[in-house]
Amino acid sequence: MRRLSRVVLVLLLMSAPAFTSASAQVIGQTEQESGGFILEQNYPNPFNPETRIPFVLNEELFADGRPVVVSMRVFNLIRQPVAVPQALNHPVGQGVLLTQLEFDRPGRHEAVWDGKDFGGSTVASGIYWVQLTVNGVSKAKKIIVTK
Repeated sequence: MRRLSRVVLVLLLMSAPAFTSASAQVIGQTEQESGGFILEQNYPNPFNPETRIPFVLNEELFADGRPVVVSMRVFNLIRQPVAVPQALNHPVGQGVLLTQLEFDRPGRHEAVWDGKDFGGSTVASGIYWVQLTVNGVSKAKKIIVTK
């Protein structure tokens, strides 16, 4: 049974469609050049019970002197919102939900997701998407929850 579930997980990983916005799919540009930010892979991945999600806000986003508005959400495979990760080491406070949160400096930042849904229940093992939106531009990556 365990082997079967691993095979199914691998097949899902290989067949899951890309979940990115058109703005993140810029041809001829690197990921860093597209949108002025990078959503890095979460770690550990797969994870249980929690994971950290790093992202980089490049200098160009702050050229006008205004703060950058950042949101992060976790979706299931059928694109239903599941959770909002918490920002780590943000000036507003530790563990603030990463929704419409202003960042006033470039650099590498992190969020943490405890593997729980909006109702506080632990999510099922499987594939999820984490989506980072910076000033209205979104990028997404697959993340895997294991039990």
